[in-house]
Amino acid sequence: MPRYAFQAKDQDGQSTSGYREAADARSVAQELSATGLIPLSIQEDQAEEASTTELKIQLFQPKVSLNEVILLSHQMYSLTKAGISVVRALKGLAESQKNPRLEEVLLSIAASLEGGADLATSLRRYPEIFSELYASVIHVGENTGRLDEAFKQIAGYMEMERETKKRIKTATRYPMFVLGAISIAIVILNIFVIPAFAKVFAKFHAELPWQTRAIIGLSDFMVAYWPLMVLALVGAYFGVRRYLDTTEGRFNWDRWKLQLPILGSIFERINLARFCQTFAMISKAGVPITQGLHIISRAIGNEYMADQVNTMRHGIERGSGIAQTARESGMFTPVVLQMMAVGEETGSIDELMEQAAGFYEEEVDYELKGLTDAVEPILIIAIGMMVLVLALGVFLPLWDLSSVANK
Repeated sequence: MPRYAFQAKDQDGQSTSGYREAADARSVAQELSATGLIPLSIQEDQAEEASTTELKIQLFQPKVSLNEVILLSHQMYSLTKAGISVVRALKGLAESQKNPRLEEVLLSIAASLEGGADLATSLRRYPEIFSELYASVIHVGENTGRLDEAFKQIAGYMEMERETKKRIKTATRYPMFVLGAISIAIVILNIFVIPAFAKVFAKFHAELPWQTRAIIGLSDFMVAYWPLMVLALVGAYFGVRRYLDTTEGRFNWDRWKLQLPILGSIFERINLARFCQTFAMISKAGVPITQGLHIISRAIGNEYMADQVNTMRHGIERGSGIAQTARESGMFTPVVLQMMAVGEETGSIDELMEQAAGFYEEEVDYELKGLTDAVEPILIIAIGMMVLVLALGVFLPLWDLSSVANK
């Protein structure tokens, strides 16, 4: 995707510049307008050296982890609160970094600030490290003179994101481990164990039960065509990855995830909790509502729900209220809709959205705790059925042969 260099002005008339990756210049202009910026010039970045350097960075330099960005945010909060200048803080933190990539980025941002750019614009040059949400919160903190609070706020948000990801991994680790073990067992049985039994049965030239014939047929197929099966699996993997890289593929995949049994409701509540957390944060930071919803759509992590959020933004731009557009989206429960309506009327929507986020997080915790209890019986039944089929396929002919021999 091509990269475009832009110059723009914000609502206060302050100049800003940076880079955006998009399909064309018009898409860049739309993105800038949605974030409250007025585009002045947009030009495609033709510098081959820059793209080559970026490619080298992606291939050969270590990535910056979420934990490192959280730690950096806490450190910047402490330093800026103590009255240390941003440039001096960045240079000091760069010297203590163990990650060479993060050290390079911090020095580059410090140089950009010394050249006259603002911090938010400098952060947007590294979208793989600092998200649009991160840069927007810092931008508001710069303009309001509360940069230290902006760093503290975004660090707290990222910590909640980290905890959510940990909970999901913890809840899905056991079923994924069991499914992997079952898959490995099936491959070993079909390639090594069942062919040995098939040779024994073939010596007796007896009529085999249909269960045994089916198992031997599947085993023969895997033994004869396993290279093609491996190639098919690899091809399917890369084909699916390529499809998911497209806008349509990602949208359909995210919509399908929300419809999964058991897991779908968990994914939906996690995304809704993320929506409420982000909404509360941008409201506290003073980001305009339409610009904030655009940021939320990019931070929510689900393209289908992002489309619903953008629909809310378009409704608000037409003059509808927040609670009304939220009700029309069909994403929220009646309790949360009522909290939105009360918050909109009283002007305390940020506080009520934090409560709504807590409400959804409690539901996520409850469902994650019950996930293992719900999945475990299904896995036990699947293992039992596999053992039953193998037992019938292997031991029925042995039983028949022993009965014939005793006669």
